[in-house]
Amino acid sequence: MTKQIWLNLPVKDVAKAKDFFWKIGFSFNEQHDTPSSTCMVVGESHFVVMLFEESLFTGFSQNKLTDTQSSSEVLISIDAESTEEVDELAKKVEEAGGTVFSPPAETQGWMYGFGFADLDGHRWNVLFMDFSKLS
Repeated sequence: MTKQIWLNLPVKDVAKAKDFFWKIGFSFNEQHDTPSSTCMVVGESHFVVMLFEESLFTGFSQNKLTDTQSSSEVLISIDAESTEEVDELAKKVEEAGGTVFSPPAETQGWMYGFGFADLDGHRWNVLFMDFSKLS
């Protein structure tokens, strides 16, 4: 049966995308780097997000790319350990050239988070969930 899952994302420029994610705190398994792809590692479980040059990605998917300026295909959600970490990451995203489309705020009385778009327009959601406030 399935042992792992990973996410593949198209990017215009692998080096720029890698630099952006590095600046906001993600790490990479550089053993899997090629000139047209890189292997980003997310979280304690080392979830893999492969960043592929757009032309290579479309060859795999055999489909046209979504225009991330006008539509979304996926919202990638990651957790944070505190409200402070949410705020820090939002600042890092802006400093690295990303777009915060939903500034840090509390929602539903027990979650605190923000939304951002990376350099290629992929949308990410960062949440701190305080389950002690859940009623």
